[in-house]
Amino acid sequence: MKTISEIRADFPVLSRQVYGRPLVYLDNGATTQKPRCVIDAVNNVYTTYNSNIHRGVHALSDIASEEYENAREKVRSFINAAKKEEIIFTPGTTGSINSIAFSFGERYIRPGDEIIISHLEHHANIVPWQMMCERKGARLRIIPIDDTGEIIFDEYLKLLSEKTKLVSVTQVSNALGTVLPVREIIDTAHSGNIPVLIDGAQGVQHGTADVASMDCDFYVFSGHKIYGPTGIGIIYGKEKWLTELPPYQGGGDMVDTVTFEKTTYNELPFKFEAGTMNFAGAIGLGSALDYVLSIGRENIESMEKELLRYATERLSGIRGLRVYGTSGRKIAIISFLLSNIHQYDTGLILDKMGIAVRTGTHCAQPVMSRYGIEGTVRASLCFYNTMEEIDMLGTGIEKVISMFEK
Repeated sequence: MKTISEIRADFPVLSRQVYGRPLVYLDNGATTQKPRCVIDAVNNVYTTYNSNIHRGVHALSDIASEEYENAREKVRSFINAAKKEEIIFTPGTTGSINSIAFSFGERYIRPGDEIIISHLEHHANIVPWQMMCERKGARLRIIPIDDTGEIIFDEYLKLLSEKTKLVSVTQVSNALGTVLPVREIIDTAHSGNIPVLIDGAQGVQHGTADVASMDCDFYVFSGHKIYGPTGIGIIYGKEKWLTELPPYQGGGDMVDTVTFEKTTYNELPFKFEAGTMNFAGAIGLGSALDYVLSIGRENIESMEKELLRYATERLSGIRGLRVYGTSGRKIAIISFLLSNIHQYDTGLILDKMGIAVRTGTHCAQPVMSRYGIEGTVRASLCFYNTMEEIDMLGTGIEKVISMFEK
């Protein structure tokens, strides 16, 4: 296995300085940095074989099409899907959920039906369902959370009924780091023949994302959260659902035959991939997944658990610091506030020290409302972060506090 120095050397941006100080990048929940192999893979597309996929009969189109489909197979293998046809490329998690919300709503939802989500959701797993409910006359039901940031499972059980047509929950809270009991959520829903969508945007990069083991009906994630390019994402859907659902968009490549009287749709997965897809992004995502596997998912999980343990210990000793999200099951996210210091002030001062954290609601306003706060400072770590960077964060926070005490 590579040393931490060798791993960090794979990520060019980590060697830069900000305001004359070494960059300490702790905003991985928003987007991860990219290893050189991913940057090279995307660059190679545009410099050696850029051509539209699935359309041309010439050499460049053949190469691009083959590499695009190779990337699909890499995704299938990475999440342990049964078939390559169950993998749909999208612009990202948000696009994936919007697509399913529209298609599922059009096919299955009637007035009075209910969709269940949790209080921990990112806006991307709230707003599309609200829009669908408004359009179809359905109702959104919410699983509440306790003070630690855990869902209250007994309340989830009470929400399930014959009106429930879908459960859509995050795998990991982007605001608090809480890991949800997705297998139990899925098993319980399936006992009532209710399908389940899992938002894996904050889960896929931190451990093993095995859709066969979870038995979820849909799984979605974004490439840029797992060291890949922006503008590329995934829908995994069980074949039976994807076969029945109508497409979200129409256009080139998703059609079989087109006349002015009627259009028939292409086979899976192309039925859901209208227009020119982000094939360079897909190929870059494939390279990112190769990189993750080269480090080892178990190694990554172990490294991040140790980072979380150390960060929790280091920051919990700081006077006036309160952590939000204290579940015993969480990824390496520390979401916090300092007494009487606005989160934006904390973030801005840390930035001047070269420390990049996220401030605000993290696109999870209902979570903030649950705690009666406007937002938090979020330090989100991944396997290329170090104990030394955590110490720098701790020292930086202590300096922020001292500045406001003067």
